[in-house]
Amino acid sequence: QVQLVESGGGLVQAGGSLRLSCTKSGRAFSNAAMAWFRQAPGKEREFVAAIRWIGSNTWSSDYSNSVKGRFTISEDNAKSTLYLQMNSLKPEDTAVYYCAAGPVLSTDIGDYDYWGQGTQVTVSS
Repeated sequence: QVQLVESGGGLVQAGGSLRLSCTKSGRAFSNAAMAWFRQAPGKEREFVAAIRWIGSNTWSSDYSNSVKGRFTISEDNAKSTLYLQMNSLKPEDTAVYYCAAGPVLSTDIGDYDYWGQGTQVTVSS
């Protein structure tokens, strides 16, 4: 069974940090591109960051401009876990964060086939 399960969300003050985790299970995720998206109330789901292993202990990654320099995406294949380290959090980062998997490294929501249930991140001012 293919499954993505996020954890690590919560309430944090502006300027604080959180680390989200996404546990992967199922053969569909071998060599898959993995990504984080987020959806704030009343807004469309938007791209946050993506990563894909390209061999020789090297990963390719991409970030939205709004989080570049503050968020870091990484994955530990031995633990089948995707991470999103979020630093210098701002109130506008408040959203439900979703983990996703797909065949290509992309910022397009339509390129991802599998989704987790989401984890809430709330940043207070």
